[in-house]
Amino acid sequence: MTDEQPVPPAEEQVPVCPRHPDRESYVRCQRCGRPACPDCQRPAAVGIQCVDCVREGAKSVRQARTVFGGSVTDGRPLVTMTLIGACVVVFVLQQVVPGLTSRLLFVPVLGDVQPWRFVTSVFAHGGLLHIALNMYALWIMGQYLEPMLGRARFAALYALAGFGGSVGLLLLASPPAGGVCTPGSAWCTGALGASGAVFGLFGAFIVLQRRLNRSAAGMYVIIGINAVIGFVYPGIAWQAHLGGIVVGAAAGAVLAYLGRGRAEGPLGERRHLGWMHWAGLAGIAVLLLLVTAVRYLAA
Repeated sequence: MTDEQPVPPAEEQVPVCPRHPDRESYVRCQRCGRPACPDCQRPAAVGIQCVDCVREGAKSVRQARTVFGGSVTDGRPLVTMTLIGACVVVFVLQQVVPGLTSRLLFVPVLGDVQPWRFVTSVFAHGGLLHIALNMYALWIMGQYLEPMLGRARFAALYALAGFGGSVGLLLLASPPAGGVCTPGSAWCTGALGASGAVFGLFGAFIVLQRRLNRSAAGMYVIIGINAVIGFVYPGIAWQAHLGGIVVGAAAGAVLAYLGRGRAEGPLGERRHLGWMHWAGLAGIAVLLLLVTAVRYLAA
C-alpha cells in the first residue's frame, strides 16, 4: 500500500498559468480571473488581461474601414510599390533575355492562343523613358488611391484596368483584310506597357473625386494632353489608353456607388456592404471575358 498525500486546501494551492502549467503566477486576468504568467499578460485599460481574453475581445471590435469600405492600412502603398518593383524587374529581364519582349507584349492576332499576353504586356515596357513615365504616374496615383480604397480593392482596380487596356486594343484594332498582316497594323504589331492600367487609375480617380465632391480638373488636363499625344505620335496604342480609362471609370463607379448602404450585423452594429464591390468588379471581369470571346469568334 502507498501512503496517500493530503491534498492542500484550494486556498493553499499555488496558482499556475493555464497556458504554461509549469509557471507559477499570482497575477490574474482582470477579465476572466485566471492566473497569467508574464508571457501571457497584456496591459489593458485597467490592470492586466490574458492573451485569450485579448484575442476574444478583438473579435468584437469593428474593423476600421476607409471611406469606400476597404481595410484601413498604415498608409504605405505596398501594392503600388510591388507593382512598380515587378515592372522594373521585368524591364531588366527584357534587357538581358533575348526575345523576352516579343513573348510578353500583347498582339491581338495571338491573344486567343496565347492569352497570358493580356496580362504580361502590362508589366513590359519599350524603353527607359516609357517605363519612367508610367511608373511615375503609377506612384502618384497609387499614393492617393491605395490608402483611399484599401489594398485589395486597389489591386483589383489596377488588374481590371490593365486587362481592359488590352481588351480595348483588341476591340479597336481592325483585322487586316484577307487575314494577311501588313506593316503598322495594330492587330499584328501589338503593344506593351502599363499605360492602359495607369489610364484606368485616371478614370477611377475622376469618378471617386466626383463622389467625394472634390475637384478633378487637373486630371482632365492630363488626360487631354495624353489623348492628343496618342494620336499625334506614331507607335502609341491609344486604343489601350481608351480601354483602360473606360474600365477604370466603371470599376471606380462600382467602388464609389455600390455598397454605400449599411446593414445590421449580428450584434446590432452597422456594416458596410462590401460584398457588393466584389460582385460588381467580378461582373466587369466577366463582361471583359465575354467581349473578348465574341471578338475572336467574329474575327
